[in-house]
Amino acid sequence: MQGSVVLRGAFGALLMLLAAAAAAQLDVGDQAPDFELQASDGETYRLSDFRGERVVVIAWFPKAFTRGCTIECKSLAENGDLIRAYDVAYFMASVDPLEDNIGFAEQQQADFPLLSDPDKTVAGAFGVLSESGYARRHTFYIGVDGRVLAVDRNVRPETSAEDMAATLGELGVARAGR
Repeated sequence: MQGSVVLRGAFGALLMLLAAAAAAQLDVGDQAPDFELQASDGETYRLSDFRGERVVVIAWFPKAFTRGCTIECKSLAENGDLIRAYDVAYFMASVDPLEDNIGFAEQQQADFPLLSDPDKTVAGAFGVLSESGYARRHTFYIGVDGRVLAVDRNVRPETSAEDMAATLGELGVARAGR
């Protein structure tokens, strides 16, 4: 009996944590939380490294090697030139272990970094952590001042690259090389 009380207490605490993460959802104008995450390219990235320099796009995805995530990663890998036409740094990010994202990036021939947040801290700070413990498929556009410029909560995996490029254009983000 005592074990089930402890389990219910732990489950209740988890539900409260997930509710708090959902309540902490970032919106346009909010300061994006800084982070330090390892990536599939062997580098470690910090949002603050881009402050004052470049717009950053972070496309959160639920799980490597799944159908929708594979479609989205392929879109970004095959049509990344549309995004690179703008002066931005862009990433996909998940709560998967780094090893999974390395294998996924290799399989999809991703020519951009996939960030790993296995302890789910950054996903929670961005408000994308779902009740099931995966990241929701949301894309954040973060300005050079570190503030959220736009959030896409209705990402279409098959047109992700085209949609990102269109949003960057709508936001008036500088073109690369200018």
